[in-house]
Amino acid sequence: MKKAALHNLGCKVNAYETEAMQESLVRHGYEIVPFKEKADVYIINTCTVTNMADRKSRQMLHRARKKNPEAVVVACGCYVQAKNGVQDECVDIVVGNNQKKDLIEILEAYEGCKKERKRELVDINHTDEYEELHLEQTKEHTRAYVKVQDGCNQFCTYCIIPYVRGRVRSRRRSSVLEEIQRLADNGYKEVVLTGIHLSSYGMDTNDSLLNLIEAVHEIKGIQRIRLGSLEPRIITEEFVKTLATLPKLCPHFHLSLQSGCNDTLKRMNRRYTSEEYYEKCVLLRKYFTRPALTTDVIVGFPGETEKEFDQSKAFIDKVNFYETHVFKYSKREGTKAASMENQVPEDVKTLRSNELLNLSRRKQEAYEEALVGTVKEVLIEEEILVEGERYHTGHTREYVKVGQKIAENRINELVNVEIESRLQIIH
Repeated sequence: MKKAALHNLGCKVNAYETEAMQESLVRHGYEIVPFKEKADVYIINTCTVTNMADRKSRQMLHRARKKNPEAVVVACGCYVQAKNGVQDECVDIVVGNNQKKDLIEILEAYEGCKKERKRELVDINHTDEYEELHLEQTKEHTRAYVKVQDGCNQFCTYCIIPYVRGRVRSRRRSSVLEEIQRLADNGYKEVVLTGIHLSSYGMDTNDSLLNLIEAVHEIKGIQRIRLGSLEPRIITEEFVKTLATLPKLCPHFHLSLQSGCNDTLKRMNRRYTSEEYYEKCVLLRKYFTRPALTTDVIVGFPGETEKEFDQSKAFIDKVNFYETHVFKYSKREGTKAASMENQVPEDVKTLRSNELLNLSRRKQEAYEEALVGTVKEVLIEEEILVEGERYHTGHTREYVKVGQKIAENRINELVNVEIESRLQIIH
């Protein structure tokens, strides 16, 4: 039996695709081993969202070759697509986006004839095919991420993703529902709908994300539904009012912001203003009680002055996010922002990043302090030992991780937990 090892880099969509490839390998007789062990085949699902992601992708490819010089090393995904194949002697096979479903066929062809080490990539910017991948189980045994959409049409000036993932392509609703029903039958109680640009789901198939959520809500066995990152413009009164009628929908919303300064947003091609974004947050808080609002912010975007940064920071303070994920701007070759004037020095980016991270910590602490004394429904996910005592941990509907001393095994059960102090909240 051949041994295969997989390593994932990047987003939840990549993680889903990696697990789908792993299931395919198992179905075809491969034994899956940890990446640190010797294997016959190494598969690295790469990422290219930042320069650091590129570097990590290269490192993992070289690490695989060192683990076993005789192994087949497969480079998959976004870094491969961005580089139009990987011109590196440590790589035997390249598998671009929209080709991961063909992994077994590609491996078999390579084993049959080793004359051609590479493989032509799909022209990802000129395809309307949604790549059908399927899962029945995931690494997490209580929560499953389900990919429902691929591609992006937004072309934010800093982002390489539309060029490596292509245009918006939505998965057939029937396919999504069939997979989630299988997951429910296998005991999963929570699903997270995810995609490269989730808010665009259905725009190419005469469907909508709201219709999909309502359909998933009807699946027996599924007790919680979470949503991946959303664009602010999808947050309308009708959208939020309908979500609030769905008891399974978790009040945890990740709304991508990137900057709280309108001038910066315009240079980013984000297509909304900070005032419009704030209205969306008000809407969510109108229909949900203390929802957890989280976001992404980029500091040091080209041309960001001290005044613009201060405006962005003040806006983030005003919104009162539960968590703010802070990223220093990373120049990506091929994007408009890469050639913009007034690139911000790295030391300035670091100072601004630290300021926002400190603000985020304070906001997170305040949100969690407000949970003390409340009773929250927690999906128990794992057991840990703390000083010899057994604790169960899991997430509330707001996606706050808490621990509770429970005598019996309650994993994959929904349990009401009283939060007695912030010490119960795990980071």
